[in-house]
Amino acid sequence: MRATSSRLTVGSMRELSAIGVVCGLSAMYSTTLVCASSILGTLSESKGGSAGVALDIVSSVFVLIALFVAGVVISNGVDTVIAGRRRELNLLRLVGASSKQLRGSLVNAVARIAIVGSAVGVVIGVLATWATRAVLVNRGTLDDLDYHVFPPLIVVGALAVIATAVGATLIGTRSALSSSAVRSTRVVRSWLRDVVGALGIAGGVVLLVGACYLGEQGSVAGFFAAFFGAAVLGVGVMLSAGRIVPALVSAVGRLVGQSPSAVIARKNAVSDPQRTTRSTIGLLIGVTLVTTIASGMQSLRESVSSWNDMTPDEVKEADQILSVMSSVLIAMIAISAVIAAVGFVSTMSLTVIGRTREIGMLRAMGFTAKQIRSMITLESLALTGTAVASGLVLGIVLGAVGAQSLIGGMTEGFPIGLPLPALIAIIVGTVALVVVASLPPSRRAVAIAPVDALAVA
Repeated sequence: MRATSSRLTVGSMRELSAIGVVCGLSAMYSTTLVCASSILGTLSESKGGSAGVALDIVSSVFVLIALFVAGVVISNGVDTVIAGRRRELNLLRLVGASSKQLRGSLVNAVARIAIVGSAVGVVIGVLATWATRAVLVNRGTLDDLDYHVFPPLIVVGALAVIATAVGATLIGTRSALSSSAVRSTRVVRSWLRDVVGALGIAGGVVLLVGACYLGEQGSVAGFFAAFFGAAVLGVGVMLSAGRIVPALVSAVGRLVGQSPSAVIARKNAVSDPQRTTRSTIGLLIGVTLVTTIASGMQSLRESVSSWNDMTPDEVKEADQILSVMSSVLIAMIAISAVIAAVGFVSTMSLTVIGRTREIGMLRAMGFTAKQIRSMITLESLALTGTAVASGLVLGIVLGAVGAQSLIGGMTEGFPIGLPLPALIAIIVGTVALVVVASLPPSRRAVAIAPVDALAVA
């Protein structure tokens, strides 16, 4: 067996299973959107319309968003795997393996599982779309036309998913497997990232304020300013996440209690700032995206209902249209939150496995199995609570700014939408995520005898 075999660098391929699931979800999502766009485009052409190009553009935007979130999750997942196998990788270095060889081994392993996951996702997406189309045609809801079963763009989407996985792996391994000299250089240059991140946040805020002003003046440029402002702010938050997220987790962690399990959970949650950031940033992005769409559409609905120059029937019709648009957009963007949730569960499981010796020491000091489970659950709660709370706040603000940039000149005051169904769904999903992310690793942790756990190097 070669020193750089994936079985040595990664260990069990099960450690990369979450990456396969993420690639499968992304490919299925991309395939479904491409097929749906092809169906609607064929239907439009049969009626003399030309909506196909517009639908392709809209689908591409949502696919790119999902790929971006998937890239963040995959990069963080690979980084977590490397952090958990630091000892094995150092041993491989001692026997002559270079950083380039180790990186190549990890990229090959991820590429293989990405190909399998993407293929499964494409098959599921095509079959689901075909079955849905057949049902709609049989019911008479959809015209019986010559629809494409396998549009060529499906292949492009699958290749994009695989390329995203490979690119994210290269990014995730660049710093983790680089030499100490390169890491020292990057530490010295980290101040530049912090400065650019701070400037991005400040610039994004300025653009968002300008978008509100332009919207109040009835200018179409307001929405574009809001879009670019949100993008610049998002880049700034991403660059500054290593500073911002651990501080927020530390603050939220104080709310989990003062019991011994809670104190250790709070310290574990922030003991490794990079791990803390990896665990929460993807989920924060997903929640922000969903909340932005839901809050923005709710703001529009409330604003339209307050307009005095519309009849009750017109208000009702507009509300129905916005309600349908809101449901469709949330459904299209929700996959990003699902992908982020899968990444969080995987990261939480791997980090707990990496702390086997620490858990063994706690058991030897008298911690009960119940206290260990409570500690892991509270740590998961601190991380998810931070991501969800921050995402809700950002999403509500961005949604309100987006609505203001569109109809600020026609609405009194500043429209702030609070979509209760969506907020409740996010909170319930958070509770479920905490349970799913904490129960399996906690059971695995308490199943190991303290002596065996302490024997882990």
